[in-house]
Amino acid sequence: MIVTVLPVLIQGGMGIAVSDWRLARAVSETGQLGVVSGTALDTVMVRRLQLGDPGGHIRRALAAFPVPEASERILERYFVDGGKPADQRFKRTSMRREKPSRNLEDLIVAANFVEVYLAKEGHHGPVGINHLEKLQTPTLASLYGAMLAGVDYVTMGAGIPREIPVVLDRLAAGLAVELKLDVKGASADDRFRARFDPAEVMNGAVAPLPRPKFIAIVSSHVLAGMLAGKLETPVDGFIVEAPTAGGHNAPPRGKLKLNEAGEPIYGDRDVPDLAAIAKLGLPFWLAGGYADPDRISEALELGAAGIQVGTAFAYCEESGFDSDVKRQVVELSRRSEAKVFTDPLASPSGFPFKVVELEGSLSDPDVYEARPRETCELGYLRTAYRNDDGKIGWRCPSEPVDDYVRRGGAPEDTIGRKCVCGSLLANVGLGQIQQAGTPEPMLITSGNQVTDVAKFLPPGADTYRAADVIRHLLPNRTNGDR
Repeated sequence: MIVTVLPVLIQGGMGIAVSDWRLARAVSETGQLGVVSGTALDTVMVRRLQLGDPGGHIRRALAAFPVPEASERILERYFVDGGKPADQRFKRTSMRREKPSRNLEDLIVAANFVEVYLAKEGHHGPVGINHLEKLQTPTLASLYGAMLAGVDYVTMGAGIPREIPVVLDRLAAGLAVELKLDVKGASADDRFRARFDPAEVMNGAVAPLPRPKFIAIVSSHVLAGMLAGKLETPVDGFIVEAPTAGGHNAPPRGKLKLNEAGEPIYGDRDVPDLAAIAKLGLPFWLAGGYADPDRISEALELGAAGIQVGTAFAYCEESGFDSDVKRQVVELSRRSEAKVFTDPLASPSGFPFKVVELEGSLSDPDVYEARPRETCELGYLRTAYRNDDGKIGWRCPSEPVDDYVRRGGAPEDTIGRKCVCGSLLANVGLGQIQQAGTPEPMLITSGNQVTDVAKFLPPGADTYRAADVIRHLLPNRTNGDR
């Protein structure tokens, strides 16, 4: 579809499968921008299939995938009729590398197609997909899969996505694309790049595709200026994210300082110049603490097209979070007891990571200490580094310490690191059974406004829906009914 009206609300692309197709569709059906999380979709899809694909949604979407032989291979390998036993481990997929196998590439393309296809099914509202710039190796195949399903917007942050606008141009034309990989220890002469050719996945049957709009997630007006004016193809807009937003945050500028609680301290240098961003002439949305009608009015007065909202949607009925978690957090919010800690160490990425303090999760020091470090089998947040032989190696500071050090990592970098990949999958009912036989613990991430999510509850209700959030924020714009 051709998007002609900018949304006032962009629903955040949260976590792994928190912003799943159900949530994105519920938001999109109201006319606002629903966004699916593109993180780890290959693992999400194959684990859903191993749980028996309740409702047949994955199989229905795979039946529409334009490479039927790839769909057949995926179903043959991963679908378990009736679902696997609860105590049986999920079958693993291949680890993501700079040169993925054909089967893994097919899987990534198909998984992104499936999530966007389901989010767009049955309505005409706009749908976006969110990817993280720091998760580079699956990016090209992921974008193409989403475009095959007609995705309208791509949002991306957690890095500097300078190459993505041109990538989208070329993918829309059916051309091969490359993406520079960030590799620690690489020299100026090294050329580490990921490559993707649509013709290989489509068996030569490549047709032009609509190009989605690209919105970069930034926290700095300097970065916004570079992405708007110093690229071969500029971005189409910005989400300007404050450090109160959930998930990964940009680190404070300058030397890292912590408050008494151990959280990063943000100062004046971390406040973006919104007037400077407005002068760039591109639409922008404000994120982090704007889920309030008065703050929306404030954003519009500052020249923004609207706001991005994540945390409010994370605890609605349609989100992918475990239903018990949603009930616990909403009740904590109702009692004014919900708390978020900006952990400078938790994420293997090195970015500060917002964590909800929840009993039984990895935010509990006892749970963290009891979880054994195991060999990485997901690899989304691994760091690429240059080996002595000039090739790429991979390591993660949350893997076993001896493994990390053997791969050239510093032992002090492992302190406090958590297996974010595994725990985020556990948050949505897709956690692995660890090698020790115990379930992967959760680690819930949300923005600071988790303290206020109870305000979206209708009178007398214990849960709320996406339409309730939109009705509260935009009382004169939503067409959703409870």
